[in-house]
Amino acid sequence: MNLAPIVLFVYNRPLHTEKTLQSLKQNPLAKDSILYIYADGPKDNANNETVEQIKAVRSIIHSEAWCKEVIINESDFNNGLAASIRKGVNEVIEKHGKVIVLEDDLICSKAFLNYMNQALDYYMDKESVFSISAYNLPSERMPFPKNYPYDVYVSLRNGSWGWGTWKNRWNKIDWDVKTYPTILQQPAMQEALNRGGDDVFEMLRMQQEGKLNIWSIQFTLAHFVHHAVSIVPVVSYVNNIGLDGSGENCSINPV
Repeated sequence: MNLAPIVLFVYNRPLHTEKTLQSLKQNPLAKDSILYIYADGPKDNANNETVEQIKAVRSIIHSEAWCKEVIINESDFNNGLAASIRKGVNEVIEKHGKVIVLEDDLICSKAFLNYMNQALDYYMDKESVFSISAYNLPSERMPFPKNYPYDVYVSLRNGSWGWGTWKNRWNKIDWDVKTYPTILQQPAMQEALNRGGDDVFEMLRMQQEGKLNIWSIQFTLAHFVHHAVSIVPVVSYVNNIGLDGSGENCSINPV
């Protein structure tokens, strides 16, 4: 396989970051992969505890050769997760043509990189596939028939807990969301958008009104506009350990 580069985004959670990196390192393909790490900087009003946590994260990311090659980008100021992901993915995907993306609270299975790389290779020329997701809902929330013969299924929205995509899909994202006025005036389009989940249009509305600072809704909208899907595993290849109130966008008990 032509292995995809991995991009990891970190900030101020040293314990989470180290667990994420240790799990990534356990993947057999890690020794042959390039890892880019984007470390966000402190906010203007950051207290001493946060500054020390950021320093601890940076010490960890420099502490080992987590993959074959590790390229670290440390910001002197705070970009926020949404801007960091846009910047980091833009830079890496422009150079490599495809990318695997992780955040600092995702524990990878040992098969994570194998799954992601195989899927990126297999679906590369299938233009209706815009992304590969590594996470699936628990079986009680996403039950499958006992005779379901496949290990993946398609979703109308992208996943943000471990994912991958290609340059020609990523570049189709309309970050300015020029279609929003039309969607806002068309209940039928809102209903169609919510086929990917009944929270999708509400997330888009909140993002457009400045009440939510996320990047993933624009990618979900790109899936919708281009009649595209995401490939999702029946059994997750990542586990999120950040649902403890430590993150920027996930509460302790997310809905």
